[in-house]
Amino acid sequence: MSSSEYIKHHLHNLDFSLATGHFGGSGFWVVHLDTLIVSWVLGLSFFFSFWLVARKVNSGLPGAWQNIVEAAIEWIEKLSEENFMKHSPMVAPLALTIFVWIFLMNFMDLVPLDLLPTILSWFGVHYFRSVPTADPYTTFALSLSVFILLIIYNIRFKGLFGVIKEILSAPFGWWLLPINVFFHAMEAFVKPFSLSLRLFGNLFAGEMIFILIAALIPWYAQWPVGVPWALLHGLIISIQAFVFMLLTVVYLNMAAELHEAEH
Repeated sequence: MSSSEYIKHHLHNLDFSLATGHFGGSGFWVVHLDTLIVSWVLGLSFFFSFWLVARKVNSGLPGAWQNIVEAAIEWIEKLSEENFMKHSPMVAPLALTIFVWIFLMNFMDLVPLDLLPTILSWFGVHYFRSVPTADPYTTFALSLSVFILLIIYNIRFKGLFGVIKEILSAPFGWWLLPINVFFHAMEAFVKPFSLSLRLFGNLFAGEMIFILIAALIPWYAQWPVGVPWALLHGLIISIQAFVFMLLTVVYLNMAAELHEAEH
């Protein structure tokens, strides 16, 4: 296929229509099946690998994987304690889940571009994108989940009437109630929107560069160009997972801080 056809092919998801029960199509009831499969496989792999370590923990002579898991948990717990000032048994596990899951989904961008599509083509699957976080559906779903948690934590720390009072009266007082409501609405919109777009933009750009390298550069020159970019992109995917996790903890902490400020 030509370069333009190659690029279009690699940017096409494995679509499945829930309305018709067939592959392909468009509309509200069409899901990106490749995004769901890869994200669920990575999520379950993360869950069971950490669960097995917890089941077989050895305090005397821990293995390499146990050391990695314990180091990750201790690092996340310390980070959560530093950025979430109230006590909550959910914040550290939530931060750990967000960081590891997003990192694994981002890491799929470093898997050779044509590896999975080529293997799946042997079984009649013609389209398959391997990077869930290069799909805006994934990043918006993650950010909306964080948004729902923010609502829950606001109500938990302030109470329902406290939240309503803050929306109507803060930050400019009751006499500027419409402006207060507007500012809170904008804040509620911007937080999940910025979270999702930052993650999607960086991963989509990384995926696009790999596709362009494969489509436009001769095969004998792809490694000298691709390897340096892969090394740099490895740093980017780690930073993006860390930023999403840290902002989630900071946003949750803002609810507790505002609650304390009222007292």
